[in-house]
Amino acid sequence: MAVESPHTLIGYGLPEKSLPDGNGESHALRQPGAKATLVAFVCNHCPYVRHIEAAVGKMVRTFAPQGLVTLAVVSNDLDAHPDDDVEGMKNQVSRAGWDFPYLLDRDQTVALDMGAVCTPDFFLFGSDFTLTYRGAFDTSSPKNGNPVTGELLSEAITLTLEGSSVPQPHRPALGCGIKWLPGNEPEAH
Repeated sequence: MAVESPHTLIGYGLPEKSLPDGNGESHALRQPGAKATLVAFVCNHCPYVRHIEAAVGKMVRTFAPQGLVTLAVVSNDLDAHPDDDVEGMKNQVSRAGWDFPYLLDRDQTVALDMGAVCTPDFFLFGSDFTLTYRGAFDTSSPKNGNPVTGELLSEAITLTLEGSSVPQPHRPALGCGIKWLPGNEPEAH
């Protein structure tokens, strides 16, 4: 069942946390010198993510020289969804051509802190690590026939790198719901 992201307050601060990648190497969410930081909640098995994953990799590569730091995060319950664990992550990186860190949020604290609800769910932060955009990649989905363009996220990245605000409203992200660990469901909090 598809889940739509709720409105998130612009200006929300990126948590000062670190997460490990599939090799156990720790990565800070706040990278010194980043002019913008994109945190993308994703997973290997989700058809909504697979629909755009190659385009995401291609797009963020074009912005990296301008100071965009991109981090992918998987927050699903990996016992219930083993396709999203380290081997699945490696397959996805290879398939999608990603060249940015792919991080494990095993206890789901980062997803809960940020209010992530679905995959994909995009959070874009400015150079001061405050939220400038939270929403969709574009208007496409696996079944609606709209082309994969990335125009919504691309425009938000361009404006954020310029130091400009991203006009609202932001189109909500749409995708598979995050597979919560028992007791972690946001409704329970």
